[in-house]
Amino acid sequence: MKRTYILLAVVIAAGVFLSQQISSANGPTKAVTFSKDVAPIFNAKCAECHRPGEGAPFSTLTYKDVRPWARSIREKVTQKTMPPWHADPHFGTWANDRRLTSAEIETVKEWVEQGAKEGDPRDMPPMPKFTEGWTIGKPDIVIPMPQEFTLEASGPDEYQYFEVDPGFKEDVYVQSAEARPDNRKIVHHIIAFIRPPVANATAKPRPNLSKEELAALRAKMEKESPVYREGFLARTKQEAPVCDDGCNDPKGGRLGRADRGAEMENGQLLAGYAPGMNQAIWEPGTVKKIPAGSKIMFQMHYSKAAGSVQKDRSSIGLIYAKTEPKKLVHTTGISNNAFLIPAGADNHKVTACWTAPDDIQIINFMPHMHLRGKAVEYKAIYPDGKTEILLNVPSYDFSWQTAYYLKEQKELPKGTRIMVTGYFDNSTRNKFNPDPAKIVRYGEPTYDEMMIGWMDYTAKNESPKAVARKE
Repeated sequence: MKRTYILLAVVIAAGVFLSQQISSANGPTKAVTFSKDVAPIFNAKCAECHRPGEGAPFSTLTYKDVRPWARSIREKVTQKTMPPWHADPHFGTWANDRRLTSAEIETVKEWVEQGAKEGDPRDMPPMPKFTEGWTIGKPDIVIPMPQEFTLEASGPDEYQYFEVDPGFKEDVYVQSAEARPDNRKIVHHIIAFIRPPVANATAKPRPNLSKEELAALRAKMEKESPVYREGFLARTKQEAPVCDDGCNDPKGGRLGRADRGAEMENGQLLAGYAPGMNQAIWEPGTVKKIPAGSKIMFQMHYSKAAGSVQKDRSSIGLIYAKTEPKKLVHTTGISNNAFLIPAGADNHKVTACWTAPDDIQIINFMPHMHLRGKAVEYKAIYPDGKTEILLNVPSYDFSWQTAYYLKEQKELPKGTRIMVTGYFDNSTRNKFNPDPAKIVRYGEPTYDEMMIGWMDYTAKNESPKAVARKE
């Protein structure tokens, strides 16, 4: 027995000696501090959301604010759930890729494991520059909702619409646009879109009907419509026609919705806000046009999660183009609103397609689904039959409405078909699922579903032929 103890002691001593030799050969472990090593990472990849006035729960700009969250940061960073990024790295390269590199992840991990030390404050990098309240910088014009809105304490979510006349007497070309919530406790999302005067001019005049005739006409239209209104929300009737494969449907998986949300799918989207959504900043010369005389329509989705009466007056900020516009940004929503997700289905497939009317250059993609959204893919089907995956999001997360900006715009020839495929999990395995026992149709509330593949693009041979505003 004594001999065994002696042998064990020799083995332990040899192990310690070998460890010391390796450590000596590799040099001492580098001391990692917040000021010198971690702060530059946080400034570059986290501070846009993690700063005062934004939606993140704490700021990463100072050691004092970060230190209490150190262990949580290590967990989120090593699991790669923060910063949020859901695109498959095998398809496309992205200008706004938030992912940390392996070296950056290791640095944050080592910092926490070494005690999350501050280091020398003199090593702190310069504070990143932000315009208070705005991601795009100081706007040339801020357009608020026309009046403050009061949201009651209880009840279902509300969609409210507010129209604003910005007073543009000439065409306006916008370089950057941002939708800004006033009350983050209740604003789930904002979509601001352009209503050109042409739309009003081409509207059919209303027939001269009596109140009784008008009421009867409305009742007939509501009965025949596939859509009904539940309070402030538009929902699809359960018995409405069903089409999951919009790409092989003569109507494209469209029910001909009459609600105002359909207007946004005609390329007039200006700016939007949702958690994790990037603001619209286009490269110089690439601009969004607001025709003279246009109105701005706010679509506001309000949540009553605050549990008390709340007020909101959100706004949008615009930065005008300072150089001559060269390309116009168009926005399309490639969508299917005729689908039906069966109760309990764990991988239900829905498709929608759109064909490029010209040679185009794609700027970004922004997929949108609700709580049962599982995965989404954009695929190009070229005129010669070849296919290419443009964006794959294998684990869609409703909490992060990311717009994926291509590092280099993707050129597609006229006639290319873009196929958006969404997958939905309506099973008990989806912890976010409101009710797996129910079938699900398209609708505005988050307990219904949507399947929209937003996309910004320019037409290759199109030119604005206009002079930029100088103010």
